[in-house]
Order: sequence, then structure tokens, then C-alpha cells
Amino acid sequence: MVEHVGDEPEDEQASEDGEVIFPEQDDDGAEVEQTDLEKAHAERDRMRDQLLRIAADFDNFRKRSRKEVEEVRRRSIEDTLREVLPVVDNLERAADSMAGATDVSAVSDGVRMVLRGFDDIANRLGLKRIDTVGHQFDPTCHDAMQQEETNEHAPGTIVAEVVPGYFLGERLLRPAMVVVAKPVSDAPDLKNEPGGEGSDTDE
Repeated sequence: MVEHVGDEPEDEQASEDGEVIFPEQDDDGAEVEQTDLEKAHAERDRMRDQLLRIAADFDNFRKRSRKEVEEVRRRSIEDTLREVLPVVDNLERAADSMAGATDVSAVSDGVRMVLRGFDDIANRLGLKRIDTVGHQFDPTCHDAMQQEETNEHAPGTIVAEVVPGYFLGERLLRPAMVVVAKPVSDAPDLKNEPGGEGSDTDE
């Protein structure tokens, strides 16, 4: 006669020798959570290292750019001075020749030759003198030092240049200082008017 044993729980298993074995708890959830945390930490460390490398690269780029700008500036100054030095040499020769010169016209011609040499250098450097006398006053490149009353020129016309101005390429290097024409005042002379100052009328 077969003995019936009570129903065994579904989560229990009997071994061959009749020992009841309980299944192990599933720890996959905890292991997954730990793995995700480790991944997050690793990603954080990777991004931090990447940001540090980018910051270091940018700092190196900034220093390198500053150095290159200074180098370009230095070379530009050197090139400009190298162009101007011959003019200085010629001026020194002209000054030396003036000591024993008896012909003023020869000295004047020498100075004019030096100026023409400077004009050639200025053209190569892109330096252009601003037009002044006879031209209309332009506040973007002219600086009015004073006004002169005259009927010989239209109002606003430049009648004299005090200091020349220059453009370097398209950029204003120095404005020209000029004298600008204005209309002659039509105000009457009070001294010659009856009752004015200087009048001989009796009180």
C-alpha cells in the first residue's frame, strides 16, 4: 500500500536522498544595480578626464595663439623700420651736407629727394596722405583746428593744412588738422553806426 505524503510546496524540491532543497534567492537585481552604479562612476570619471584634456588643450592653444600674435606684431614692426631706416640715413646725410653747404637750393633739392623716397616707401606700405586743401571738410578724416572767414571759397572748404593726415589701407591712421572756410560775417560795425560807440553825436 502506497503512503501518500502531503502536497509539497512548489518552491521545494526533494533530492535523491529525500532531503528537501529550497531554491536560492535571485540576486540578479542587486548585481544589476551595483553594475549600473559602477558604470555611472566610470562614465563620470571618463567625462571628467575628457574635460580636463579639453581645458588643457584650450590653454595651450591660447598661449600658442598669443605667442604667434606677438611674433607677427614684432615682425611687422621690424619690416616697417627696415623700410624707414633708409629715409633716416638720407636725412642724416642731408644734415651733414648742410654744415658746409653754400647753395641753399642744393640742400632743398636733397631734402625733396628724401621726401620722394619716403613717398615710395609709404606707397609700398599702403600709407596714403589725406587730401585737404581745396576739398570739402570731412569729419571722418579731417580735424578742424580753426575757421577762416572768406568769400573766396565755399563754406566748409579746406583752405589750409596744419598737419597732414594719413590712411593706412582703409583705416584712418591720423586725421588731418586743417583750417576751414566760413562765410564772412555781415554784422554791422557798431562803431560807425549813429548812436553807437565812437559816435560824435551830442547827448
